[in-house]
Amino acid sequence: MAAPKLVFPCSGASDVGGLTDRAARQMTLDGTGKMYCLAGIGGRVDGIMANTKAAAKVLVIDGCKEECARKIMELAGFKEFQHLKLVEMGFEKGETRVIAARIRAVAAKGAEMIV
Repeated sequence: MAAPKLVFPCSGASDVGGLTDRAARQMTLDGTGKMYCLAGIGGRVDGIMANTKAAAKVLVIDGCKEECARKIMELAGFKEFQHLKLVEMGFEKGETRVIAARIRAVAAKGAEMIV
């Protein structure tokens, strides 16, 4: 079996954080990536760290300009990953309702980035 393509959304408390979460779940349903546990990276959970190191590709999705997901990955020693920033797609924190069309758009962009 091929190594998985892992997707780490910030899943933050804001609307754009929710959008990253839903998009990662959609990518898992679509089979374009597998949503994985960013909290496990932050907590340095052995199995999650090992599986991430063995991944074929890694996508990190950040909802806002703070880029918490990227920072968590880098602090854990991960440097090789694709980074999808929703702010670059025109989504603004506090002004982005999580709707199906936006979930699909983010999931599609993420899928393009980890082909």
